[in-house]
Amino acid sequence: MIETSGADAPKLTGRGAARRSELFEELVALLVGEGFARFTLDDLAARLRCSKRTLYGLAGSKEQLVRAAVVHFFRRATTRVEAVLAAQKEPAGRLAAYLRAVAAELAPVSPQFFDDVAAFEPAAEVYERNTRAAAGRVQQLIEEGVRAGVFREVHVAFAADVIASVMVRIQQRQVATATGLKDAEAYEQLAELLLSGLRKG
Repeated sequence: MIETSGADAPKLTGRGAARRSELFEELVALLVGEGFARFTLDDLAARLRCSKRTLYGLAGSKEQLVRAAVVHFFRRATTRVEAVLAAQKEPAGRLAAYLRAVAAELAPVSPQFFDDVAAFEPAAEVYERNTRAAAGRVQQLIEEGVRAGVFREVHVAFAADVIASVMVRIQQRQVATATGLKDAEAYEQLAELLLSGLRKG
């Protein structure tokens, strides 16, 4: 998971920066908790107890606000996931910790948010980019385990491709549709399958 683009970033510097930052955090929490497709800017202003002008101080449109919120969500999640990973030294533990940390970050997110992200191309592109980055990270962790002799000798590129395919299906809401699993639950199941298949003996 990683999102480093500064495009459409909210305006959180200058006079009133602390209040804008606080308001933006409230906005992210609202969208993550309830989705965003049904909200107008008037609705958001009412829920956040601010004026539309204040929201325009963060971004020029609802679409830019939404994309900035999605970027912020994944950037913050990436920071926390990487912190969990850094605390683990054993290869199998690192892979398990990574996928379960991803699951933990996604667990509080409403299904409506993910549905809205999938239906809104700028936000879907952010989620897709983060999914690709996460798949790449999993490949690195599998390679670590194979080199350390903890995981069986597998075709790492093939394993990573299969994992990436599952991650993309999760991101595109196909797994939720097919199984009823939430995104976080799907990552938990993926972690169990991977570790069962990769561990020696």
